[in-house]
Amino acid sequence: MAFETESGAWAHELASAIDALRAHRERTSGRVPGSEERDFPVSARLSEAVELLSHGLYPRRLGAFEGTDEAKDDFIRARLTEALALLAKEVATELRYWEKENAAPFDPEQAATIIRLFVPELPRLRELIDSDVDAAFLGDPAARTVDEILICYPAAIASLHHRVAHALHRLGAPIVARIISEQANRKTGIDIHPGATIGHSFFIDHGTGVVIGETAIIGDRVRIYQHVTLGARTPIGERRPSPRERYARHPIVENDVVIYAGATILGRVTIGEGSTIGGNVWLLDDVPPHSLVLQPPARVEPDLSRSPRAA
Repeated sequence: MAFETESGAWAHELASAIDALRAHRERTSGRVPGSEERDFPVSARLSEAVELLSHGLYPRRLGAFEGTDEAKDDFIRARLTEALALLAKEVATELRYWEKENAAPFDPEQAATIIRLFVPELPRLRELIDSDVDAAFLGDPAARTVDEILICYPAAIASLHHRVAHALHRLGAPIVARIISEQANRKTGIDIHPGATIGHSFFIDHGTGVVIGETAIIGDRVRIYQHVTLGARTPIGERRPSPRERYARHPIVENDVVIYAGATILGRVTIGEGSTIGGNVWLLDDVPPHSLVLQPPARVEPDLSRSPRAA
């Protein structure tokens, strides 16, 4: 083939690159002396697991199930069984990674224990996702049906991934959880750390550019818009962080808060219940309950360069 003939032209360079890559791997095979390259959870397998979980949670709308109601439980059981097997394998891979990283073994049954504890969470996950979808339907006049939201809206995709990722994060699989959350980020532009705690009926309208940090706490019935950041004020790494800065770096948003597009809220500040944060606000301080925080209104002035007198 022509391509094979052409590839011979760079065979020497390719061999040199492969040698150099091997040398680099040997130099950087791990921070633990003498350790070999670590296994790591596989994103594609976790993506498949989340897809199968979504089929089990929503068999007709996301799983394309077309059978009778009597056969639905068998369909759900099959999808969830396959999903849980994939998750167990990737959680076990993560635990092996941490064993080598920390030079401390896990219980051989730890991965199975994590999945066993995850299974009872599934009904609760379905309830939370439903509440987020309902909040989107109530909050968006353009929405025609809840089915449209579940299938089409970035907020629903982000919600499903976050609810799954957060449960796994709490149970001791932070890398698996982070991979799942980043899959939602790639699909939607919504970046929610799996450690963030979010109440029910959470609605992200539009969504692109939203960032929610690891230690953020969000109450019930909160609505935020695109390009909102709930971030940390002091980046970790500039100096040794205090326990508060390490474990309480991000905002607390209480119940029934609305945060409009472009708002940036940094640090462990509290946005009081029932408050509204206007667009493009930069906020570093606590906000009392039932407050309205706004930027100064834009000024409207005549454009003298376009006036008839200027001509």
